[in-house]
Amino acid sequence: MLHILTVASSQLGQKEIVGPEHNETIVGYAQDIGLDWVSDDETPWCAIFMSWCAKQAKLSYPKSALARSWMHEGNPTANPEPGDAVIFWREFIDSYKGHVGLFLGYSNDQSRVYCLGGNQGNQVSISAQPAANLLGFRRLKPSEIWKLPEVYLRREDSGNQVILLQDILKHLNYDVGTSDGAFGPRTEHCIKMLQANAGLTVDGIYGNDTKNFLNTLLNQ
Repeated sequence: MLHILTVASSQLGQKEIVGPEHNETIVGYAQDIGLDWVSDDETPWCAIFMSWCAKQAKLSYPKSALARSWMHEGNPTANPEPGDAVIFWREFIDSYKGHVGLFLGYSNDQSRVYCLGGNQGNQVSISAQPAANLLGFRRLKPSEIWKLPEVYLRREDSGNQVILLQDILKHLNYDVGTSDGAFGPRTEHCIKMLQANAGLTVDGIYGNDTKNFLNTLLNQ
């Protein structure tokens, strides 16, 4: 599965064409997610670009051109990581207008939020948005059914199976930090919390009982 930041980064520099001509790539973002009524590159397209990126990364997305529709996608998170959706208000906080992009990080003084997105300066770019206009962060869900790791995983293991486990734990609001593929103390702690909540043996090991409980949670 492609990471959504990889998808978005591949489009850096795509920009609107001044005048009656339109950038067919930008128009294509809308067409590809089913917004057939969009036929130009002047229609505000930050949310359209986000949905296109999410589709390529096999993540869920709202079929809407409104940036604020992203406030209802995925799960809210107070611990954003690069690649989470970040939503801002425009003009005034209760307006229907907004902006959405992919979170990259904060400025040193926490006054700005850096994000990669579409329709930033009329192009796909990295820009700094005012933190005062922040509405929230959302962690996106996969559009396909989760496939649970098949192997036993424990502290000091590493690799793609650990990344998958970490992504699932984050989806369930366990704070494992960045999905780096390293089964360290933070991931072990989250597994122990999960096991305690389920009434399982608390050993920090991802085994059959833990897998079955995760499967139950994901199918609720």
